[in-house]
Amino acid sequence: MDIATIVGIVGGFGVLIGAVMIEGASLSQFMNLLATIVVIGGASITVLIRYPLHAFFGALVLGLKASFLYKHNSPRHLIEELKHLAEVARSQGPLGLEGVEIKDRFLAKGAQMIADGFPVEEIRHSLERERDLDHERLEEAHKIYKALGDAAPGMGMVGTLIGLVSMFSHMDDPKKIGPGMAIALLTTLYGAVVSNVVALPISDKLANRATEESTTSSMIIDAVVMIRENT
Repeated sequence: MDIATIVGIVGGFGVLIGAVMIEGASLSQFMNLLATIVVIGGASITVLIRYPLHAFFGALVLGLKASFLYKHNSPRHLIEELKHLAEVARSQGPLGLEGVEIKDRFLAKGAQMIADGFPVEEIRHSLERERDLDHERLEEAHKIYKALGDAAPGMGMVGTLIGLVSMFSHMDDPKKIGPGMAIALLTTLYGAVVSNVVALPISDKLANRATEESTTSSMIIDAVVMIRENT
């Protein structure tokens, strides 16, 4: 569980809610179905135009998992684990690795390939391909969340124009001027919040995850290959 993501998003919305309460306004005044549809629905549709449907929904799920459920793998802990595997392979042979409990999925696959007697080049090729595929998925999710973050303020402006048109077209009815102005302002607010509190921060976190996992996976590949060569 990534506490920083939870604290950041919950804290961001908490600050906004606190500002509303300090101002003495009601939260219900800031809830509007049309603004929600225009900003969230409109931004999602604009991103769907750029990416396939399966890539869009897959990126949304992957982004939430990588942001909220990601477990950081300490480089120091990883190095110690790799040293232990090397010692086991040297003292017990490749089959000894089958008895070692390995939590990291990528490292576990490499150790199993050593135990199964795969050639060095086949191990390297397989692990590098899996590393690249994982990196591509995170990069695509990063781009999709960034696209959502870029589109949300634009759709907020579209909602603002809709509200202004509605307001000006009902200038003869003072009762409808207020709701029209509310829509105009709320869609801009929604667009800014969705972009700066949710979409863009998750996009940046996904980019960091992609770099971190690629570096970690490369370290594992080099170590697994060295262990295989020395057994």
